[in-house]
Amino acid sequence: MSQLFPMFLKLEGKRCLVVGARKVGQPKIAGLLGTGARIRVVTMEASDTVHQWAREKQITLELRPFVPSDLEGIFLVVVATASSALNREIYREAQQRGVPCNVVDVPELCDFYYPAVVRRGDLQIAVSTSGQSPSLAQKIRQQLERQFGPGYERWVPELGATRRRVLASDLDPQQKHELLQSLASAEAFEAALAERFEQLATEIVATGE
Repeated sequence: MSQLFPMFLKLEGKRCLVVGARKVGQPKIAGLLGTGARIRVVTMEASDTVHQWAREKQITLELRPFVPSDLEGIFLVVVATASSALNREIYREAQQRGVPCNVVDVPELCDFYYPAVVRRGDLQIAVSTSGQSPSLAQKIRQQLERQFGPGYERWVPELGATRRRVLASDLDPQQKHELLQSLASAEAFEAALAERFEQLATEIVATGE
């Protein structure tokens, strides 16, 4: 098997189709929420949570059987039905139309995989085993969650703002490179975290709380 090409896709405004919306399909839909994608769900049955997303206008929900024309104009499709025959049919239709397809838990019917993801705001760390062992990917994700704690969610945007200032400065390219490398170090993160705790303690003392 060829190696996968790791990438992060911008889905804002893209039409994404999910077929199946119960126990298996729901988390796949959840993974698309917040991306700005135009999410259309076609299914005979949907979980209460999926119905709630539809009521909130986060997705378009259609309670009916899949038909091949559902794939027209679709950027990618995720398939999570209980029928292996239907899953294969949708995969074949997607292949014929050049639509990337993921049939959940069937690696041979996937053009892409859902990785195990650590999210800390703008920081995202994705882990994939190319479908070989989702359990291993989840264990590694848990290790990374401990290593990269919630403090990174606030620190990364601060680091981005500092980076822009450095790049706009009059420093020579080598100095900029060295400074940016040092700013992105674990030591810099720990120092920023310590400073934030000190500021918080000072505020608490000042307010008498």
